[in-house]
Amino acid sequence: MSLASAKNLDPAASLRGEGAVRAPKVARILVVDDEKPVRTMLATALERQGYTVEQASGGREALEALELNNFNLVLTDIVMNDVNGIALLERIHALQPNLPVVMVTAVHDISIAIDSMRRGAYDYLLKPFERDQLLSTVERALSHRQALEETQNYHQSLEQMVRARTEMLRHAMEDLEHSYDVTLEALGDALDLKDSETEGHSKRVTAYAIALARAMGIPPEEIKIIARGAFLHDIGKMAIPDDILRKPGKLTPEEQDLMREHCTRGYHMLRKIPFLAGAAEIVLCHQEYYDGNGYPNGLRGREIPVGARIFAVADTLDAITSDRPYRKARGFDTAREEILRCSGTQFDPAVVEVFLKIPNELWQELRSEISGQNKRYSTFEMTSSSSPSEPFDLIP
Repeated sequence: MSLASAKNLDPAASLRGEGAVRAPKVARILVVDDEKPVRTMLATALERQGYTVEQASGGREALEALELNNFNLVLTDIVMNDVNGIALLERIHALQPNLPVVMVTAVHDISIAIDSMRRGAYDYLLKPFERDQLLSTVERALSHRQALEETQNYHQSLEQMVRARTEMLRHAMEDLEHSYDVTLEALGDALDLKDSETEGHSKRVTAYAIALARAMGIPPEEIKIIARGAFLHDIGKMAIPDDILRKPGKLTPEEQDLMREHCTRGYHMLRKIPFLAGAAEIVLCHQEYYDGNGYPNGLRGREIPVGARIFAVADTLDAITSDRPYRKARGFDTAREEILRCSGTQFDPAVVEVFLKIPNELWQELRSEISGQNKRYSTFEMTSSSSPSEPFDLIP
């Protein structure tokens, strides 16, 4: 049953039966037997084959040797005065599961041999045995050990390669996502140029929506979707004629109906873009009211996506605290009172409850960041908590 050697062997080949690994002669073997003549005979036979051999007179001495040196194989008697071979086998198997152990016994009881194999022994030898039988068993055991090590090395190399490629893919996806967000910011800037009355509104409402979503415990991946939806909520206005969008006076009912189409138009602009599919739903629903009196579909309560319910509060917060041609900006306390008043009608009470727990100082700091007074990162970078100085860390 001797195994043939093979050059450039696939590490898993021996497990598939495609070949075998010849045991290296440079191997360290521990021989354990409480009868000195027996272990000396074993050691001499193995040393003549080029193996390095260390002897132990019992189980305790063997365990001490195993702590001090590395071995490729253990040959141990079963019946010994101190720690018997079965106990030694179990200890070795627990500490070094890949270290092959060959049991040597004079007891011609096959049940003992079977029990030792069940407990993890590689093979067994019955005394007396021939020299060739000993060497053949040793070579097979060492070949088995070498095959296991090469297979493990192969798997470790494969795992390292997978990890490296996974990391490369992650960086590539991050770069791609960043390029997406840069494109979105360019779209937002284009919308600001078209509707200068609300310049900076998209960035501010995005920052407010991110802060609210974080405070509500929304998962980071969902926050990215909410951020994109909030930032692009008015993208449908790109399809609204300028004479309506920039009309200084009150809109006619027909013009109001056309203006209200910006939700649906924005949705159709984004829904076919895979990474904006979730954001498109927020764009469609950002004018829906919690009580069902909004548009375009009159959705009610939880029929409205949570991102759109969060956006509604963030949008009103910015609208009240920003200048408009027909009025000056009002304070955050005024916005807080108005949002509370409309809880349950225009706004989701659960979102309002979280909003009211966030201090005005946070909203003021966010507004300052977005206005460019202390700008350090883009709007979409705010969805990440990697920046230690990020104001969102103030949220409890």
